This record gives sequence, C-alpha cells and structure tokens, in this order.
Amino acid sequence: MTFIDPMLLDQQLCFALYAASHAITRSFSPGLKALGLTYPQYLVMLVLWQDDALTLKALADRLDLDSPTLTPLLKRLEASGYITRARSRADERALEILLTDAGRALRDRAEEVQAQVARQSGLPEDAMARMRSELHKLSMRLKGSDDPEPTGT
Repeated sequence: MTFIDPMLLDQQLCFALYAASHAITRSFSPGLKALGLTYPQYLVMLVLWQDDALTLKALADRLDLDSPTLTPLLKRLEASGYITRARSRADERALEILLTDAGRALRDRAEEVQAQVARQSGLPEDAMARMRSELHKLSMRLKGSDDPEPTGT
C-alpha cells in the first residue's frame, strides 16, 4: 500500500477549491468587465435577478456577507444605474435594494457571459449540477447547518 502524505498541497481539498474558485472568477472577468461589473457585483445582481426588492439584511444573508462589505458594492451598482437603495415603506429601519430597468436589462447580457464560462469549463450540464450540489452540501456541513441545499438550487 502506498502512503500518501495528507499534508501535501495537492492532497488538500481546500487548495483545490481555492484554485478552482480563482480560475472561475478569472474566467468571468473579461465578460463582466464588458458589462461594467466586478465578480462580487455580479453575485449581487444574480440574487436580485432572482428576488428583486430585498432588504440589505436579506441580501447580505443570501450572499453570506456582512453589511459593511456589501455597502460599497451596492453604492457602485447604484452609481452605475443598476439598482436603487431606499428605506422600506414597511419598516423604515430596513434598507431595500431594488433593480432599475437598466439592472433588469443587464440580465440577458450577463446570461451570455455565464454561458461562455460554462462552455469554457468543458463540463457537461449534469456534471456541473452534481458538483454544485456537492459543494453546497459541503458548505452547509462546514457551517453546521442541517439543510444541505440552499434556496434556489
């Protein structure tokens, strides 16, 4: 039996995920740049295209980010004309994030960027779905959650 040292870099799941995450982010970069978006801004837009008119707290929870991290992203998206931020009519303490018409229209162009990255990956759709599911499960387990599937998968 061959001994494999578990402390080798190539044996680390964390490094494989880190490298893959960076490779995907870099793959998105040219297409998103053409849309005037950074990758974190794209993630914000993905959530809003799915569920428009979210509170800052709901958006932060969905992206697993804190408000101080999210606020500068939202300010830049608002300056670009893709979103508006306004106090909620239901609860003035809550800040509501809403898509503008320009933000909604951007979805079609972003869909092509996503499709290009999917083609570039060379993965069949079913393999990508299985990988995504396994990564969601891993993430939930590491967070200590009993629910292995996030909303919207």
